[in-house]
Amino acid sequence: MSSYFTDLAQQYIDGEWRPGSGSWDIIDFNPYDDEKLASITIATVDEVDQAYRAAARVQKEWAATNPYARRAVLEKALRLVEEREEEISEAIVAELGGTRLKAAFELHLAKEFLREAAHLALRAEGRIIASPVDGKENRVYREPVGVVGVISPFNFPFLLSLKSVAPALALGNGVVLKPHQDTPVVGGTLVAKIFEDAGLPGGLLNVVVTDLAEIGDSFLEHPVPKVISFTGSDAVGRHVATVCAAHFKRTVLELGGNSALVVLDDADLDYAVDAAVFSRYVHQGQVCMAANRVLVDRSVAEEFTSRFVAKVASLKAGDPRDPETVVGPVINSRQADDLCAVVDQALAEGATALVHGRRTDNLVEPSVLTGLPADSALLRQEVFGPVAFLVPFDGEEEAVRIVNDTPYGLSGAVHTGDIERGVNFARRIDTGMFHVNDGTVHDEPIVPFGGEKHSGIGRLNGESMLDAFTTVKWISVQYGRSRFPF
Repeated sequence: MSSYFTDLAQQYIDGEWRPGSGSWDIIDFNPYDDEKLASITIATVDEVDQAYRAAARVQKEWAATNPYARRAVLEKALRLVEEREEEISEAIVAELGGTRLKAAFELHLAKEFLREAAHLALRAEGRIIASPVDGKENRVYREPVGVVGVISPFNFPFLLSLKSVAPALALGNGVVLKPHQDTPVVGGTLVAKIFEDAGLPGGLLNVVVTDLAEIGDSFLEHPVPKVISFTGSDAVGRHVATVCAAHFKRTVLELGGNSALVVLDDADLDYAVDAAVFSRYVHQGQVCMAANRVLVDRSVAEEFTSRFVAKVASLKAGDPRDPETVVGPVINSRQADDLCAVVDQALAEGATALVHGRRTDNLVEPSVLTGLPADSALLRQEVFGPVAFLVPFDGEEEAVRIVNDTPYGLSGAVHTGDIERGVNFARRIDTGMFHVNDGTVHDEPIVPFGGEKHSGIGRLNGESMLDAFTTVKWISVQYGRSRFPF
């Protein structure tokens, strides 16, 4: 077992590793075998305050640091991740129940995003804008926002913490990170350790492991942070947005999805099956971009379904430490309960289970359901686990209507033998991202990542990071004398 779970089971505040002062502990369990990994005494409201005050105190000097020096810290962090890849992979498998395949996928993306964040340190460029006033020069400076609060989820905690933390630091901000209670090490203190070892000044990045029952909304309401970056469910995202708006804070919200993978009548069915199975069952379906719904043109539905069911039935579920395992456990028993309830509700509404996965503790085997009534609420909500809904349709117009019939709009995919037909289809879907002849689960460092409708506000990645974690300031210079009307 990685020493991370003994060495990093603490708070990281103002450059110091220390226990929290709360009255109870967060117990970190392995979701597959229920092994206790760590016990972390929670941070209090006072410690959240200390973390934010430390970040604010150090941030001004960090913002004034040569951006090439900031870049060097990010580059060192990248090298440390590369050197420690095996240990980090073991921690992902243990704390998340992620498979070896999933750990490799997450680490590959984490390294790519760190590499891009290092370049971002040099890209906060200003502008000079023409003025209608003679002798006036308009300068627009891009400045760090100050301090950023980051709340990360349990499904890709290392990647999704770094995805906000690294660019915020690169651009001259301080950061306070609150990881999910189920992934406090991989999503929190491990990130702090890497940046500490990379030479980041103490106090600039703080990690508070805590719970809403202890701190309430203090993480959001605190006067120091100017931006809150939240990744998680739309229900919690709505609350984050409401609280932050009341305190005049900007938010970047990366929320849930109910993506569809659409198979048109001219698709390569074998390829579409591979894409659909990956898009639904990667990391047990605990992915915001996962294909909850697989829509298939009725003319090819029978053939597609038989191949899809056969492939799903062949997926090995079990111990995530086994390299052959494709489907490991979901994160906790509550999640497993919810998934079983979804399947039971679907069957009660008249659906047919083409594959009906069993549950053993937190291990929920894949299910494939078809025949769900068109008005079922299950087709419009996010299902965060290995349950697929197969939905036949008659022609593109009906497919577009079904895909858009959800409050979410994050990702999606369409399979067709005609690329431009696919692009035209994609442009009619109300999502932030859509993929032609591929899966629904993609992320790249320089593309704008984010959703429409209940799937979020704002974008991350690439140039969008500048909008997320900097602000612009107009400074005018008058050469000579202005003339005033009185």
